Amino acid sequence: MASSDHALRQFVATIVADNQREFTRLLDASPELAMASFQSGATREDPSPYYLDAIGRYIVAGDTALHIAAAAYRTEMARLLIDAGANVHAVDRHGEQPIHAAAVGIPGSRMWNPSAQAATLFCLVQAGADPNSADKRGVAPLHRAVRTRCAEAVRVLLECGADPALANANGSTPMLLATENTGRGGAGSQEAKEQQQEIARLLRQALGTA
Repeated sequence: MASSDHALRQFVATIVADNQREFTRLLDASPELAMASFQSGATREDPSPYYLDAIGRYIVAGDTALHIAAAAYRTEMARLLIDAGANVHAVDRHGEQPIHAAAVGIPGSRMWNPSAQAATLFCLVQAGADPNSADKRGVAPLHRAVRTRCAEAVRVLLECGADPALANANGSTPMLLATENTGRGGAGSQEAKEQQQEIARLLRQALGTA
C-alpha cells in the first residue's frame, strides 16, 4: 500500500469507527485528505486486506473518504468532508460515486440504519450529487437501493429526482429489480420482504400506477 494510501487508510478508520474527535483532528491537520483517493484497493485475487468489516464494504481503487463516509452513513462527517473540498462526483474504479455507496444497505444487519442512510443521501444531493448518475455498468443509486431493499433510501432518492423508470445497462428498471429475487444475502429475510413491499408501493406511486 502506497504511503498516501496509508495516511488515507488511517483517516478512513476514524470514519468506520465513528470517532468524530480523531476524524476532525486529522482533517484539520491534513485537509488534503478530503480530496485524496486510494491508489490501490480490493481486487478479485486479493480482496481481504481492503475489507471494512464494521460497515461491510471493500475499499477499491479510486475510493475517497467521502465514499466511505457515505457507505457508513456518517452524515456529519460527509458534510465536513464536503466543506473541506471533497468531490461528490468522485468515481472509483467501478465508476461509483459516493451516492452509490450511500444507497446500499442490508435490512436487519448490524449496520442497518435507514434514517442515517436517508440523511446521508439527502446531504450528498444537496451538495450536488446526481441521483441519476450511472456507474460503469449503468447502475444508478436507485437501482442499488431497490436491489438491496432499502425503502427509505428509495423514498429519498425519488424525492430528490431519481428517475423511477431508468433502466440499467442490462435493461432492468427499478420496478423489475423490486419484483425479482436479487440473490443478495439477506434478501429473503422478513424485514427485507417488508422493505420490498414498501419499495414496490413507492415506485408505483412515482410511476403513477398506484
